[in-house]
Amino acid sequence: MSDGGTTTREADERHRLRRSLGFRDLVVYGLLFIAPMAPVGVFGTLDAKSHGAVALVYVVATIAMAFTAFSYAQMVRVVPQAGSVFAYARVGLGDGAGFIAGWMAMLDYVLIPAVAYLFSGIAMEALVPEVSRWVWTALAVVVTTLLNLWGVRAAARVGFLVLAMEVVVLLVFVVAAVVVLADDGAERGWLSPLSGDGTQGAFALSAVVGAVSVAVLSYLGFDAIATFAEEVTGGSAKVARALLFCLALAGVLFVAQTYLVALLEPVSSARLAAEPERQGSAFYDAVDASVGTWLHDLVAVSKAIGAAFAALAGQAAAGRLLFAMGRDRRLPRALSRTDSGVPRVALLVSAVITLVAAVWAAQRDDGLDHLVSVVDVGALTAFTLLHASVVGWFAVRRGGGPVSWWRHVLVPVLGAVITVAVIVEASRTAQVVGGIWLVAGLVVLTLQTRRRSPATARAGTDTGPADDDGR
Repeated sequence: MSDGGTTTREADERHRLRRSLGFRDLVVYGLLFIAPMAPVGVFGTLDAKSHGAVALVYVVATIAMAFTAFSYAQMVRVVPQAGSVFAYARVGLGDGAGFIAGWMAMLDYVLIPAVAYLFSGIAMEALVPEVSRWVWTALAVVVTTLLNLWGVRAAARVGFLVLAMEVVVLLVFVVAAVVVLADDGAERGWLSPLSGDGTQGAFALSAVVGAVSVAVLSYLGFDAIATFAEEVTGGSAKVARALLFCLALAGVLFVAQTYLVALLEPVSSARLAAEPERQGSAFYDAVDASVGTWLHDLVAVSKAIGAAFAALAGQAAAGRLLFAMGRDRRLPRALSRTDSGVPRVALLVSAVITLVAAVWAAQRDDGLDHLVSVVDVGALTAFTLLHASVVGWFAVRRGGGPVSWWRHVLVPVLGAVITVAVIVEASRTAQVVGGIWLVAGLVVLTLQTRRRSPATARAGTDTGPADDDGR
C-alpha cells in the first residue's frame, strides 16, 4: 500500500508546479511581457490614425482592456490553474470550447515571443550592424530559454532587474521631455494629444476608435499573469489583484509617454498619414529633434534588452499553457511533465517553435509583418471566449452562487463586444490566418472527440473548478 501511495505521489509531483511567486513577481512578468515602452514602435501609426489624439487612444484602450482584465480576475478565482483561458472556458463553456480557447491562445503565447525576439534582433543589428539580426535573435532565444529552464523564481529575479532598467530609461525620457517642454515649449497644442492636432480636420471619434484597434495590441501579454496561478503563494486573489494592477500601471505609463512625445513631435499627424514610411521611426525622430541622439540610443538599447525579456515572460506563459493542455491530454502528455516544479519539456517545445519562427522571420524583409498578423486574432478570440466563460459559469450554470448581473453579465458582454469589434477591424491577413488556425483546431478537436472513449475522458483533469492548490 505504501509503495503504491508513494508511486502515486511521485507521479503527481511530476505533473505539479512549484509555488514560489509573490505579487511583485506576477507584476514583473506582466509588465515584462507588455514592455513599459510598448508604444514606441506604434506611436507614429496611432498618431496618424487618430488625427493626433494619440494619448486619448491609450486612455480608451486601457478602459477597453479593463473589461478583459476584470473577466480574468473573475475566472482566476474559480479556476486557479496554469491553463488560463483554456481552463476557464472548459469550466464555463465545456471541454470543446476550452480546447478551442487554448488552441487560439497558442497563437498569442507561442508566437508573440518570436515577435519580441525579432524586435530585439533588429535593435541589436542597428547598434552592431556587423552581426546579422538572425544571430542576435537566436542568441536572445537561447539566453532567455536557459533562464526559464532555471526556474520561474530565478527568471523573475533577473526579469525584475531588466524591468527596473526599462523603467529608469522611461523616467529619463519623461524628465528630458519635461525639461525641453519647459524651456522651449510644445510643438503642438498642449491639449492636442487628447483632442487632435487639427491638421486632418475636426476631432473625429471614429478615428480614435479605429486607432484603438491597433493600440490594444500593446497590452497583449498582461493576461500571461493568469498562467502562473498554480505557482503563486497566497491564493488566486493575489493573481486577480496583479492582473488589474498591471493593466492600470501600463495604461498610466502608455498615456504619459505618448502625451509627452506628441507634444515634442514636429511632424503633423496629416504628414505622418501621407508619408507612412515616417510612422515607424516617429517616436525616435521626435526624441532626436527635441532632446538629442543620446536619448535615442538609450531608448534603442533599452528596447533591445527589454524585448528579449518580454519574450522570456511570453515563453514562460506559453510553457504553462502547453503544460496545462498536455496535463488534460489535449496535447501530448509528455508536455505535462515537470522537473523540480519546472515544466521543462513544455518550455523546450515552446522555445523550439519560437526559435524557428523568429529566425525565419529575421531572414525575411516582411517577416515581422507576417508574425504580427498571425498572433493578434488568436489572442482576441481567446479573450472573447473568456468573456463568454464568465457568463457561462456564473449566469448560466450558476456555479458561483447568486448572480451579479453587472459583474457576471454586463461587463463580460461589453468586453466581448469590444474584442469582436477589434477582430473586425483587424487586417485581412490576420483574419484569414486566424480563420485557418481556427478551422485546424476544429479538425483536431473532432478527431480527438472521436478517439476518446468515455473512460479516457474521465481519466483527464476534471472540468470543475480547482482549489488554490491547483487540485
